[in-house]
Amino acid sequence: MLHLAGTYTALVTPFRNGVVDYDRLRANVDFQLANGVDGLVPCGTTGESPTLSHEEHRLVIEKTIEFAAGRGTIIAGTGSNATSEALALTKHAADVGAHAALMVNPYYNKPSQEGLYRHFMTVADAVDLPVVLYNIPGRTNITMTPETVERLSKHPHIVADKEATGSLDIASEIKLRCGDEFTVLSGDDSLTLPLMCVGAAGVISVLSNLLPARVVDLVEAASSGDFAEARRQHLGLFPLFRAVLTLAVNPVVIKAALQLAGRDTGELRLPLCEMPADDRATLKALLQEHVPEAVAV
Repeated sequence: MLHLAGTYTALVTPFRNGVVDYDRLRANVDFQLANGVDGLVPCGTTGESPTLSHEEHRLVIEKTIEFAAGRGTIIAGTGSNATSEALALTKHAADVGAHAALMVNPYYNKPSQEGLYRHFMTVADAVDLPVVLYNIPGRTNITMTPETVERLSKHPHIVADKEATGSLDIASEIKLRCGDEFTVLSGDDSLTLPLMCVGAAGVISVLSNLLPARVVDLVEAASSGDFAEARRQHLGLFPLFRAVLTLAVNPVVIKAALQLAGRDTGELRLPLCEMPADDRATLKALLQEHVPEAVAV
């Protein structure tokens, strides 16, 4: 069984002139792995998966695996609100060598708990690939209950939950119900330390696109039980954690931060668009205060 623990970066998808910039994607992958992350998550929310064509979605996953060249764990985003589409994407991820699939709750449909259960079980039954559930009601308008997670955790292919409900109680109940064999990963940077205190094994991080080594240090301190150091790291990063969540919807802020650091095109696909000038100035000031070495312009 795949054991997931540590820091996994929810990769941005770089665009240039409206198309995926694979040269920048390669540079981003190399930067992440050189700075100690345990793995990469292409084609999630941060990767603007809703605006990728099916061909682009598959190719971004393939290229991420190719560029990583065995240096980290690749958890491919393969979720969809159509079970048939999620199944096809997950089969493709398995075929091209992903180590696991990240599957978000079906959005817009608002399925029942039984519908959620059948959705994930259909994919897990059909594809020999570890599945990471992704519980994020703010994006999907549906919360998978701890009872449903417990039912799903009994499937040998369903190995983890990316927990982005914002609820320590839900994460605690999942750990209580599912035990140590089932992994919980934080889906919110600002809650990584609190969630690790109740049993999470790490984070799928947005901020690590910009500051991978800093996020790795936080997770490693918490994993080793050095909570004084973990708290120091957490508080040092907290203003940036909050900025990524509050200045604009993800991934608008992290792409702007990468652009300010000279490490990305910063281009977005509609319906997402750039930050207002005042918010961008606020972000730049935060970066200059907390990580001045990262600001290039």
